[in-house]
Order: sequence, then C-alpha cells, then structure tokens
Amino acid sequence: MTRAVNRADLEEVHAEFYAAFEAGDFDRMSDVWAEGPYAAGVSCVHPGWTMLRGREEVLRSWALIMANTTYIQFVLTDVETDVYGDHAVVTCKENVLTADDESEAGFLAGGSIVATKLFVRVDGQWRLLLHHGSPVLNPADAEEE
Repeated sequence: MTRAVNRADLEEVHAEFYAAFEAGDFDRMSDVWAEGPYAAGVSCVHPGWTMLRGREEVLRSWALIMANTTYIQFVLTDVETDVYGDHAVVTCKENVLTADDESEAGFLAGGSIVATKLFVRVDGQWRLLLHHGSPVLNPADAEEE
C-alpha cells in the first residue's frame, strides 16, 4: 500500500507542476521545487536554453516565462514513472498549445517537447530537483522511428 501511495503522491506533484505553469502561479510553481539542502542542486533546462542551476536561478526563469506567457496548455502523453527509494524519474511528452492575446488573430502555436524530471522525497514530500525539456523538432520523423 505504501508503494502505491508514494507513486500517487509523486504523480500529484508532477501534475501540480503543469497546473502551476498553466495557471501562471509562481507560488504554486515554487512549492513544487526542492529547497533547503537541495537548493544548490536544483537544475532546469528549458527547451533551447542552457542549463540553469540553483533554486533561485531556476525560479527566476519560471517567473520570467510565466510573466510573458499569455496562455499555455499541456496534454501529456507517454508518461513513465520510476521510483527508486527517495528518488524518482518521470518522463513524458508534452504536447503544448500556446496563444498570444496581443495579436489580432489571437495567434495559436503548438509543439512537442520531451521532458525528464528527477524528483527527491524530502520529509515524506516529493519535490522537483531537475527538469529537462527538449523540443521535438520534426514530429513526423520521430513517429517513423
């Protein structure tokens, strides 16, 4: 029973990451990330960016992204979760839809990102330690493989 509860808690935190991003809620996003002794090791690679390291730098990037994102929605596919004691890896494909309020047509764009996340369990709570997102540049080629 404990194993299923731990996995359910992990899946809840993983979902909260996307809910916080979609809502543009910096406080919720901050709550997802590890802190304390893990703060220096917090790392993030946004698609097309270089590695960001340290909780403060990573959260600053999220504040900037959310402040400049009018609308974003994620549909996750191929979600795989592996738990290794107090560490867990979650991989998925993020199918992203974005919109821009400033253009006349309300510009819509979509794309796909493959994401890997490393979580650590701290005081019984799963927290995000690393997020790495890489764009899928040509989805048709990827599907043929």
